[in-house]
Amino acid sequence: MSKLTENKCCEKFTYQCVKVLLFSYACIFWLIGGFILAVGIYAEVERQRYRTLEGVFLAPAVILILLGIIMFIVSFIGVLGSLRDQLHLLKAFMYTLTVCLILELMGGVLALAFRNQATDLVNKNIKKGIVNYYDDLDFKNIMDYVQKEFECCGGKEFQDWKHNMYHSCNAPGPLACGVPYTCCITTKPDEVVNTLCGHKLLNESRLAVMEKIYIRGCTDAFFIWMMDNYKKMAILLLVILLPQFFGVIMTWVYITQVEKEVEEYERLKLEIERQAEMENMMEMRSKKPPRLAKWLKCMPDKEIYYTLKEPRV
Repeated sequence: MSKLTENKCCEKFTYQCVKVLLFSYACIFWLIGGFILAVGIYAEVERQRYRTLEGVFLAPAVILILLGIIMFIVSFIGVLGSLRDQLHLLKAFMYTLTVCLILELMGGVLALAFRNQATDLVNKNIKKGIVNYYDDLDFKNIMDYVQKEFECCGGKEFQDWKHNMYHSCNAPGPLACGVPYTCCITTKPDEVVNTLCGHKLLNESRLAVMEKIYIRGCTDAFFIWMMDNYKKMAILLLVILLPQFFGVIMTWVYITQVEKEVEEYERLKLEIERQAEMENMMEMRSKKPPRLAKWLKCMPDKEIYYTLKEPRV
C-alpha cells in the first residue's frame, strides 16, 4: 500500500470519527435542551396557576425556558450540520458556541471587576423581591432556601425585611417588626423551628439579636461561601465552560475535514470532466477522415479525364 493511499485512509477515518463525535455531542445537548425546555414549560404552567404577582423576578421557570430554547435551537443546528455536512450550519453552530463562551467569560470578568456595583444591583433586586415575598412563591422558596443553607437573613442585612408590608414595624399582625423563621438560628439538624421565632427583632440592635437570628446578609454570605469553596466553584466553572470549548474545537476540526472532502470531490470531478473531454476529442479525431483522402475524392477518374481531353473530330 502506497503512502498516498495510507494518508487517504487516515483522513477518511479521522473524518468519520470526528463526524460521529460531533453528532453525538450535538444530540446529547439537543436532548438536554429539550428536557430543560419541557421542565420549564411545566413549571411555568404550574406557576401561572398559583401566581398572585404580575412579574417574572427570579422566576426559575422563565430561566429554564430561555435556557432550554437556546440549547435546543443551537444544538439542533449542530445536529443538522454534522448529519448533512452543511458548512453554513456548522459555521453557525461554531460561531454561536464561541459567542456564548465569550459572553460568559466577559460576564464573569465584569462581575469581578465591578464587584461593588454587581453587589448593589443584587441587593436592590433582593429588596424588590422581599417587598413581594408572600405574593411571589418562586422568590419565597428561593429566599427561604438561601437563608437556611447560607445562614443569612435578607439581602444586605436582616433589616431589609422592614420593606415587606407584613414585617414592617407599622404593620398589624403577629409578623410585624419580625423576620421569617428561616432567619432563625437552629442548634439541632432536625429541630422544629417556631415560625414566630423572629418576632419583634427588627427594632433591636445587631448585638442584641445575633444569638437569635442570622444578622449577615445573604449577598455577603454567598460571596464568602464562594471564596471558601473556590475548588468547587472552579470545578463548576470547568463543567460549564469546557463542554462549550470542546464543542468549538471539535466543530472547527470537522469543518476543516469537510472542506478537505469538498476539495477532493471537486478535484476528482474536474479530473473526470477533463478525462471525458479528452476521450471525446480522441473519438472525434478517429472518426475524422484525413485531408489527402478528401482531396483524392474530389479528383475525377483518369479515363474520364483523358476522354474529356481528346479533341473532337
